[in-house]
Amino acid sequence: MSVPTLSIVMPVYNVAPYLPRCLESLAALNPPADEIIVVDDGSTDDCPRILAEFAPRLPQMRVIRQENGGLSAARNTGLDAARGKYLAFVDSDDFVEPDAYAEATRSAEEGRLDITLFNARYHYEGRQPDAPVYADAAATEIIPGREWLRRRLRAGRFLHMVWMHLYRRDFIEAHRFRFIPRLIHEDVIWTTEVLLAAKRVRYLDHVAVNYRIPVRRPTPEQRQRQLEAIVASSVTNACTLADFARGVDGDPELRRLLDAQLVDGALSIFHKLEHMPERAVARSLLLKLKREGFLGLLWRHAAGFAQHRRIARHWLRSWLAGAGK
Repeated sequence: MSVPTLSIVMPVYNVAPYLPRCLESLAALNPPADEIIVVDDGSTDDCPRILAEFAPRLPQMRVIRQENGGLSAARNTGLDAARGKYLAFVDSDDFVEPDAYAEATRSAEEGRLDITLFNARYHYEGRQPDAPVYADAAATEIIPGREWLRRRLRAGRFLHMVWMHLYRRDFIEAHRFRFIPRLIHEDVIWTTEVLLAAKRVRYLDHVAVNYRIPVRRPTPEQRQRQLEAIVASSVTNACTLADFARGVDGDPELRRLLDAQLVDGALSIFHKLEHMPERAVARSLLLKLKREGFLGLLWRHAAGFAQHRRIARHWLRSWLAGAGK
């Protein structure tokens, strides 16, 4: 059996307003994707009907339905089912350009790349002009993934999005990369880990994906659940990035950059706590972070006075919250 060139993995969950445009863009790909694996993660809206209506236009599309397990679980299901030499992810509320993967696939073949990186565009649905994600990144020669990571962290502009990459599937499977189930912002660990492992990557300054930025108006209850999930996942991300940083002992600059990245990301936790509707829960979570040594972890990895000052401020707040019990 011949191996398909390109497999696209697309999780779907309750995105009926956006799904038709995404599928239209996949149908317009030139050249077409050889395999489109849609994982319907327990949608309860019109997504199953929309997928069925598009099936005649996308004969290479295979729909796998499963109980809702979250974005990570859906992507893992797609990874397990993919057969292509190259692999791309698409989020079902975004849409791709007709030539999204043509140059990336050619470059991957010619350069024997583990990962081909490309640009994307923020799509604001008409509220303001769309804009490229990377306005400062130039096309590169073939370099190790950690060198690309270093350059982006130096610039302070690194978007952790798995759909900005084309992966050689043999590389993914050799390392058994998978997403952590039920994690929010699961791209943070994935993108850092795959770039640290990749020997040959190249960035093409080509906008391939339109990243939709919708207006969301959650209820206070929904907002509370969302913020609690983000806080828990951000703690996991910070602890995992700390392990990655310790693993690059022979590269002090990259370790420092990874440390600064993990602290910057983790400090957003306290912003989330300040905006939780349920204040008693926020206070309890703040005390838990102090009790379990999370603030100490951030202090050890902080890079410079500014980060140490912010951590000290949050430690003081946690102490005051505990004193007021």
